[in-house]
Amino acid sequence: MPRRGRQRIRPVAEMNLTPMMDLTFLLLITFIITFPLVESGIPVKLPEGKAKPYDASMKSAVVSVDAAGRIFLENDPVTIEELSVRLGMLKSGEPDLKLIIRGDVESSYGSVVEIAKTAHQLGINGMSLSTRDR
Repeated sequence: MPRRGRQRIRPVAEMNLTPMMDLTFLLLITFIITFPLVESGIPVKLPEGKAKPYDASMKSAVVSVDAAGRIFLENDPVTIEELSVRLGMLKSGEPDLKLIIRGDVESSYGSVVEIAKTAHQLGINGMSLSTRDR
């Protein structure tokens, strides 16, 4: 005899993973797009060289010199005098400040030396020259 009336509803034991996968792919795409922008900052064609990896846990400032010889502290264009003042302020807040110099392969060697000399006069002894792997 067929049952009439209310049928008992059984709970579904499956979880819908589609929204979670959508979110995962959205985050992945976001990181793929933004990571190269955060990594490089000022577009500089670095010279080739072999160096040991940089310890990212150290407090550092990045100075870039583009092909035209313009100097940038982080992403802000500066003159050599402004660089000296701003590095001095950073050094006073962080005594163990390290300097990363990113010089374009087409830039003047004198610009890179001037930056290193300015940093040394301020007491910044930890300096690194960025290169790209061969």
